[in-house]
Amino acid sequence: MRFGPVPLAEAEGAIAAHSIRCGDRVIRKGTRLAADEIAALSGAGHASVVVARLEADDVPEDAAAHELAQAIAGPGLRVEAPFTGRSNLFAQAAGVVAIDQAGVDAFNGRGEALTLATIPDLRPVQAGDMVATVKIIPFAVPAPLVREAARTPPLLTLHPFVRRKVALVSTLLPGLPPKVVEKTRRVTAARLAPAGAALSHDVQIPHDTVALAQAIRTVASEGADLVLIFGASAITDRRDVIPAALEAAGGRVERLGMPVDPGNLTLIGRLGDLPVIGAPGCARSAKENGFDWLLMRLLAGLDVTAAEVAGLGVGGLLGEIVTRPQLREEPPAPHAPEIATLILAAGRGTRMGGPNKLLADVGGTAVVRRVAEAALAAGPRPVVVVTGHEHERVEQALAGLAVQFIHNPDHLTGMASSLRRGIAALPPGVEGAVVALGDMPLVSAELFGRLGAAFAPELGRLIVVPMAGEQRGNPVLLSRRFFPDLMALEGDIGARRIIAAHPEAVVEVEVPGAAAFLDVDTPQALDEARALLGSAQGD
Repeated sequence: MRFGPVPLAEAEGAIAAHSIRCGDRVIRKGTRLAADEIAALSGAGHASVVVARLEADDVPEDAAAHELAQAIAGPGLRVEAPFTGRSNLFAQAAGVVAIDQAGVDAFNGRGEALTLATIPDLRPVQAGDMVATVKIIPFAVPAPLVREAARTPPLLTLHPFVRRKVALVSTLLPGLPPKVVEKTRRVTAARLAPAGAALSHDVQIPHDTVALAQAIRTVASEGADLVLIFGASAITDRRDVIPAALEAAGGRVERLGMPVDPGNLTLIGRLGDLPVIGAPGCARSAKENGFDWLLMRLLAGLDVTAAEVAGLGVGGLLGEIVTRPQLREEPPAPHAPEIATLILAAGRGTRMGGPNKLLADVGGTAVVRRVAEAALAAGPRPVVVVTGHEHERVEQALAGLAVQFIHNPDHLTGMASSLRRGIAALPPGVEGAVVALGDMPLVSAELFGRLGAAFAPELGRLIVVPMAGEQRGNPVLLSRRFFPDLMALEGDIGARRIIAAHPEAVVEVEVPGAAAFLDVDTPQALDEARALLGSAQGD
């Protein structure tokens, strides 16, 4: 291929090497120049143009990209028609893509004109996902180079998900809350769904070697394709309950321990041809961990050997886990953590239809004052009140209380701005903050106290939320670990997104009544609060 500037008189039939603006018209890179384009260039004052001219043994970029993409695509992959020297590969079904890394390196080492980029090896995909792209850098490449590279055997193969029936076995010990087991079931079912798999068994048994061995044999005899065991306590040795039970059932442990974090305490084994995973505690969370890597490969029918598990270390640090100390940080000694209270009292309350809901009378006291008095009676200090709309009147309603005021002039932008102002005002020694809404007049000192009692950073209890059945309420207590996340929020968004992103850090506290769930956003809600308070006082 010849490349460089030529006079316009010699440019017809050549390929424009760059996009060129000619008045209101743009001649795009890669355009084969005809008389019309030459005239436009001349009219715009160009005397020459940079072009590429193909020679006899050159293969145009699109043809080369398509031929090479078809050569490297193995079963289960679709090659897209080429454009601008690129041809993409897509998955035709859900599964796991296996990639010959050495082959990809050799392909890219043939010369700088040929490039192949892929997703990571053994990454799960859905039908239609793009998995690789072949891109030709120049406008054409010599035919011998294309022929040589096209002799490459397929470098990518899609392994469709084939294991559909998954047995979930949970062992139980006193003190393991039923809701943890139920949450594990929900999270596991959601993990399996993209692979077209489902729970064929949901077995709960004592954390005992004999009982677990029998459960493994039973689900195997009933046709399970894969067994997942969630232990009531972590596996710490090959003689522990889960590995001992697998061997007692007639199976074998392939490997205990994985160089992927989170996910270190994972067991992989077999009972005949039936794969068995002893799941780590982090697999109770929906966040990605090493368990996911093994699960998806096994669902795709791939074997996972001890040597393959041992080779996962590079790239195996998936991220720090908020429920434990940071890397190289000494675990904190158990202690009563210092907690502050942040009361958000800046909003306009437009749904109330006029009056400031924070100043409404409930049981002879302004709504916001009832919240502040409950927070102060519970003990955590400081109590910071973030004001905005009618801040002078709100401060007057709290006169005489030992609270600190922070005015948010940007309160109209939403709750996030008030959170940022309040968090920024907390002293450095605070280990957590109760975020309370100023329009919840039924909250009590007892409710604040129950949140504080459940907060235990050294045990990974970093977020405390009140619950009634499946409903979450307010206030919520968050560890200092999440202060940067709170400071990064924008718009009318509270802490809900952060709570949802870290389910492994959440402890739920069951609370009775409406106190944690009733905010007086509307006149009807205000009437309900007054009625409930009057009823309670009557009792």
